[in-house]
Amino acid sequence: MTATYSAPARSYGVLQQDQSSSPHEDIAEQIRRLGYAILDSGFSDAELAVISGDFNRMRDSYIRKWGEENLRGANELHTIRAAVTHGGPSFLRLIMNPELHAVIRLLIPGKYFLNQQNGIINPPGQTYSQAIWHRDLPYQHFTTSTPLAVNALFCVDDFTAENGSTFVLPASHKSAAFPSETYIRKHALQVEAKAGQYILLDCMTFHGGGFNRTQKERRAVNHVFNIPYFKQQIALPANMSADGLSDAEKEMLGFTFQEPASLDAYLASRIGK
Repeated sequence: MTATYSAPARSYGVLQQDQSSSPHEDIAEQIRRLGYAILDSGFSDAELAVISGDFNRMRDSYIRKWGEENLRGANELHTIRAAVTHGGPSFLRLIMNPELHAVIRLLIPGKYFLNQQNGIINPPGQTYSQAIWHRDLPYQHFTTSTPLAVNALFCVDDFTAENGSTFVLPASHKSAAFPSETYIRKHALQVEAKAGQYILLDCMTFHGGGFNRTQKERRAVNHVFNIPYFKQQIALPANMSADGLSDAEKEMLGFTFQEPASLDAYLASRIGK
């Protein structure tokens, strides 16, 4: 048996050290170093019940509109794309959660906005599209000194080892290449979280869903926030109205980051800046 002792309380030869004075800074530091962390959303039990009900209604409507067989044929049956454009106010609240942005602002200096928001269902006893290792900036092999994008996976249900909670490869955002099979077997870690928490990832951290061994599906809402140099997965402003949105909400949804359609439109956008 390995004995457990207290870690050293002092150091020498250290000229620089990260400083942390708040829970948000603690979480941001863990993401910088390990690539992942857990964040409490602060939603009440009543609010979580509303989100859960809205998720189910959105899913039923989505399947009625696009057809179960069509979605199955596209390998999209367990994914609900662009939730904020058709799912109701709950999904805007998930995007604009103050606790979430208190952390993201520490990770991404300057402007960032929502790239995508997708409902995710991990079905019982089946594989699904997210149950493979991937980055949320896929097909990219590089590292950066600060995150270009942050993944915020909101847990509608508890994430447990039994229902296929997310696996991560800690610190894999610091290396360009995908790790070896030996490294994966030794270091893959399954992250458990409670309903109402976000699993936050540097988007270059390799991760994937586990196999759901229970009799009940496990639901989540995935978000990717990135610097304004990436296109949205689906152009959200083209699929929803800006009526009733605050300036902060319009910016976060990408209304202020659309590509100018012409040189005239670009120059007009610069006037007064």
